Amino acid sequence: MTFTLQLGETVGIEQLDHLVHERVPVALAAAVRVRVGASRRTLDRFVDDGRVIYGVNTSMGGFVDHLVPISEARRLQENLLAAVATNVGEHVGDDVVRAIMLARIVSLARGNSAIATANLDKLLAVYNSGIVPVVPEKGSLGTSGDLGPLAAIALVCTGRWKARLDGKSMTGAEALAAAGLEPMELGYKEGLALINGTSGMVGLGTLVHQAANRLISVYQLVSALSVEGLAGMTKPFDPRVHAVKPHRGQQRVARLLWEALADSALAVNELETERVLAAEMGPAAKAGSMPIEDAYSIRCTPQVLGPVVDSVERVGEVLEAELNSSNDNPIVLPEQDEVFHNGHFHGQYVAMAMDHLVLALATVTNLANRRVDRFLDKSNSNGLPAFLCREDPGTRLGLMGGQFMTASVTAETRTLSAPLSIQSLTTTADFQDIVSFGFVAARRAREVLANAAYVVAFELLCACQAVDIRGADGLSSRTRPLYERVRRIVPFLDHDETLTPYVEDLAADLVSRESLAEGLRA
Repeated sequence: MTFTLQLGETVGIEQLDHLVHERVPVALAAAVRVRVGASRRTLDRFVDDGRVIYGVNTSMGGFVDHLVPISEARRLQENLLAAVATNVGEHVGDDVVRAIMLARIVSLARGNSAIATANLDKLLAVYNSGIVPVVPEKGSLGTSGDLGPLAAIALVCTGRWKARLDGKSMTGAEALAAAGLEPMELGYKEGLALINGTSGMVGLGTLVHQAANRLISVYQLVSALSVEGLAGMTKPFDPRVHAVKPHRGQQRVARLLWEALADSALAVNELETERVLAAEMGPAAKAGSMPIEDAYSIRCTPQVLGPVVDSVERVGEVLEAELNSSNDNPIVLPEQDEVFHNGHFHGQYVAMAMDHLVLALATVTNLANRRVDRFLDKSNSNGLPAFLCREDPGTRLGLMGGQFMTASVTAETRTLSAPLSIQSLTTTADFQDIVSFGFVAARRAREVLANAAYVVAFELLCACQAVDIRGADGLSSRTRPLYERVRRIVPFLDHDETLTPYVEDLAADLVSRESLAEGLRA
């Protein structure tokens, strides 16, 4: 079934993620074509009237002060694409390239960029054909948009550069020919319209955000399972006490934990602990048999994960607003009969959002790493064997080695958590003198997401091991499906073996669109 872009309607980031991964064809509604055409005709009239407009009859970037006759328009636009396509490094994955292309199509379909309808149709045809332009990862400033990544795409649309089609590498011209498509012929401003925007960071950022959202959603159930595995107390999650601290995310997490653990026989009722301790009370101070409170990594879960949930929700709002924006320069508004030089290409919103996403994921990583330590340290696990090694301790090492990985990955994640959105460096003879690095921030968020998934996966492996040691019959009805899903991937470990395949499979499952995270989202 084809998805049709409608004029003025919002495309959700969940929609973008679905359209890209499911390879859904995209079309333009008639009203979109009318609006795109009106913007182009308005620009045509301004050109006929002799108005001086950036990227139309002026050069660009550091040559902004150079006037260029309209007769040179095509050569100027083609030179622009070639000159800024300077990215280097590993190639962006196919789904990310498709997300970037679709994000650019959504923006251009707003009808404010003065691209010719014929060329927007060609961009759409390239997207629908399955052609994937080769986009090197490194080199975008994220100001004047994602010039390098978007130029690589635009070059293929004009029959240059390199692409993949049906898994085969070829030139852009060969890819267009194989798909039965004609290359674009660029008029004034059209090269600029194709590349002067934030669609690179939006496309990549959206896919990362959606995967992170899946991880964080299922992590709330992982937390409930860890409470059971560590014989934690449930009363700190009672919604009545969270009503007096009105943070929405905190209250949502607390309610989920409270409800998820309601019928658990493994989680502890604090009143039972209180009764035991009351019976031990005497005239002199002494150590009780158990503490009245759990450690922060259990008790403070709503207060730690609540801000994560709220932050990730806000990141999604920023991405969706940027996705549905006209984010190039200049903007041509036919209803205002005016052209506006502007800075909509600047990626600071997305760069800061990606930095916040990194902080949220680093927080999850920290929390998961602390719980791993509690599972493996017999002095902190409420009766579990050291390193969750029930059989042959000493001869076997149990899950000891997994903590080497989680500690290393957590430390690495912390080094990756310094904000990129403040790392501005000036370029282009001080014309682009403050930049966002939004695409770099999105790439970095993708790396931190992968790290978080590894650490959460090992926490989940530990929780299931602990539950089996205590007795899985006591699991709650909400956590049992998660436990059973894990057990189809990882068995109870009564012998030592390499953990890497199990951790990697669980990590992939945690962020996947199809399996665990989709079926067990909070």
